[in-house]
Amino acid sequence: MQFAAESPVSRLLITGASGFLGWHLCREALTRWEVHGTFHTHPLELGGVHLHRIDLAQKTAVQQWLWQLRPSAIIHTAALSKPNVCEQNPDRSYAANVEATGNLIDFCARQQIPFVFTSTEQVFDGQAAPYQETDVPSPINVYGRHKIEAERLIQQLHPQAVICRMPLLYGPPAPVADSFVQAFIRTLASQKPLSLFVDEYRSPAYVADAAAGLLLALEKGSGILHLGGPERISRYQFGQVLAEIFDLDSTLLSPCHQADVPMPATRPADLTSLNHKAVAIGYRPRTVRAGLMALKQAMHG
Repeated sequence: MQFAAESPVSRLLITGASGFLGWHLCREALTRWEVHGTFHTHPLELGGVHLHRIDLAQKTAVQQWLWQLRPSAIIHTAALSKPNVCEQNPDRSYAANVEATGNLIDFCARQQIPFVFTSTEQVFDGQAAPYQETDVPSPINVYGRHKIEAERLIQQLHPQAVICRMPLLYGPPAPVADSFVQAFIRTLASQKPLSLFVDEYRSPAYVADAAAGLLLALEKGSGILHLGGPERISRYQFGQVLAEIFDLDSTLLSPCHQADVPMPATRPADLTSLNHKAVAIGYRPRTVRAGLMALKQAMHG
């Protein structure tokens, strides 16, 4: 999707500004855009960003508001993204992940403006990794099924939109949202044991890299893009690297298996993804080691 961000009237709307990814994305976008961000239940302040409280699932209110705001482009990061919560609250998940997306894409299609959607690698079942963009989705939980439904709605209504399937993200905490890594650090720093899966593999990405990837997708992307990091790594292996870099006690880490921890949502075993298509347009995600070193510097620098 070719789109010039240099115009002084280029107004970028980022939904989910209070979320972990949305907050980092807003900050990343400020250098090139007039940034507007939405939140619903978690008020916040973000210097330089025009913030709006709105329930994106309320179609009439959203449509009226968008006509007033007249964004030049939208990146939609707002979601109900915890698989267990989605599994237990399918109606909430549908409203947040499908209906809200439909309300936004309807406006973008009518106005023919760029739209980038943050989907998830959980559209796959985890049995045939590594995954590329052309692989057939096979979700095994409510979250994945609703994200695929949203993807198909986007492709039907606004084929020029870009769908970015996001990996496991980590990085410095946002004011009202953090990543899984903060809980890991707190647990180990307090000398408590931490059990991590040895049979769950992901392609984690540092959040600043993922945010840069979304802006790249807005300006140069097309179709579906995978924004995974460059490595296949288990949760347990991730914890080992984390302990080393943050000088925490790695003997507190204990390996466990997915089957040891019953959860409402089924978890795909291996969601390693191939990001060649994104790399071809300039995506440069750093390694886990480099990302954790950047996190340490951000926390203590």
